[in-house]
Amino acid sequence: MTRDPADLTAADHLDAAREMTAADRPYLAHLLAEEAAQRTADPAAAAGIRASFPDPTTTRTETD
Repeated sequence: MTRDPADLTAADHLDAAREMTAADRPYLAHLLAEEAAQRTADPAAAAGIRASFPDPTTTRTETD
C-alpha cells in the first residue's frame, strides 16, 4: 500500500529514522530525522531531533 508522503507525520519520520539506525543506515536515518525536525513546530524539539541523529558525514572518522 502506498501512502502520500504529504500525509506522513514527524512521528512517522522518526520511527523510520530509528529503523534505519537499527539497520546501520546512518545517513538515511539522518535524512528522515531532518524531515521530522522540519515538520516539528517546537524549535527546541526540532533541535533535539537533529542532535539525536547527527549528519554521519561530519561525525565519521577515517581509518587506514
